[in-house]
Amino acid sequence: MDPAVFPPALRGIMLAAFAAAYMSTIGTQLNWGASYVVNDCYRRFLRRRAAEREYVAVSQVVTAGLMFVSIYVTLHLASIEQAWKLLIVTGAGTGGVLLLRWFWWRINAWSEVAAMAAAAVVSLYLQLGLGWESDRPRDFAYIMLVTVAVTTAVWLLVTWVTPAEPEETLAAFYRRVRPHGPGWKPVATRLGVSPGASQSLRSELINAALGCVLVYAALFGVGEILLRSAAFGCGLLLVSAATALAIAKNL
Repeated sequence: MDPAVFPPALRGIMLAAFAAAYMSTIGTQLNWGASYVVNDCYRRFLRRRAAEREYVAVSQVVTAGLMFVSIYVTLHLASIEQAWKLLIVTGAGTGGVLLLRWFWWRINAWSEVAAMAAAAVVSLYLQLGLGWESDRPRDFAYIMLVTVAVTTAVWLLVTWVTPAEPEETLAAFYRRVRPHGPGWKPVATRLGVSPGASQSLRSELINAALGCVLVYAALFGVGEILLRSAAFGCGLLLVSAATALAIAKNL
């Protein structure tokens, strides 16, 4: 860190912030992975009525295993850029199902599982089997396009050939969330609820756009205050505050 930009006190704060961000990310990913393995696989298919102590022990073993696998993968990466590209290509195509599940009642758990599995298998096959390299811009673009196309086709097919979520689950979700759009109209009709009884989808999309402005204005505003122009940074923070008020008013 440049001492002209970061005095000793500020350098200590930034290093502590980086360490906290790193540990929170690592902790989140490890807990997330362990919860998938234990709750969605081990507890559901292998040991349904085991003691909670056993589930905790299995989660600890899985967490340690995920950590060792992560270390092994990290040793074979040359840069942070490679890590981001690996995450992007192995998850390409899952965004559609993760977003549309809020707007289409027919999407079920198997849709998400199929999307994640297909994205990982297709992207790894293109890189390891066909030799496409994500470090080359053209190959990276082809990997993304092919992976998204195949993954989307797979999860749509799985959605139609697998049964929908139970009726009581859909009803409970709709009563709690009240999702908008024509995708949930059949559920609303069965429940006798008017789809247009609550706030419109257009208003929620506006709030989502305002939320993006709020977050990025706050981030860049703090950065400008610390590193460049305090006046411009304060202006960005005012923009962030204004969008927060607009969202609060819409809600």
